[in-house]
Amino acid sequence: MSRDTLNRMNRRLFLGTAAVAATGLAMPALAQTTGTTEMESAAGSAVRRNISSFRTLQWQPYFDNLKNGAVLVDLTSRALHYWSEDQSIYRLYPTSVPLSEDLTRRGRTSVVQKVENPPWRPTPSMKERNPEWPDVVPGGSPDNPLGVRALYLSWTYYRIHGTHDTRKIGRRSSNGCVGLYNEHILELYGMAKIGTQVLLI
Repeated sequence: MSRDTLNRMNRRLFLGTAAVAATGLAMPALAQTTGTTEMESAAGSAVRRNISSFRTLQWQPYFDNLKNGAVLVDLTSRALHYWSEDQSIYRLYPTSVPLSEDLTRRGRTSVVQKVENPPWRPTPSMKERNPEWPDVVPGGSPDNPLGVRALYLSWTYYRIHGTHDTRKIGRRSSNGCVGLYNEHILELYGMAKIGTQVLLI
């Protein structure tokens, strides 16, 4: 490649980058400023970002079988994997995960209840930390933190649920639950059964 061609390419790259920056498209959007999600700084700036690592997984290292289907939540990569019992369906979804280690629970559980438009009630410890929070937010309410569907787990207060606040996905932002985009929980809700195996790692 000639030197003139390289110079023209570099000039085009510079002008294209400058044009995008001038329109504001290169600037990342700021997410919540209420302190309810983690803060991760980019090189040279303090910007809130979603962090999620997507790679497909095989179910065999995590489950003995796929009876009733299986859900694997990888808290580090912030991803939820679903396998159907007959192995015909595999899904991978981005998630929100608990804010801190003391709110995090790992291990095996299962889906014990499926609820459409679930009402939300703060746990006693959440209410203690935030006494101004309401005692209940009705199901279907646009500010309901559980979104449009919830899979209740055998652990008290733990759910896999939707969220209307899409900024939370890909972040440490929950009080223990695993959050999905509403369109993803609708799909997972349709596939999961009472008794679906769940493993959080």
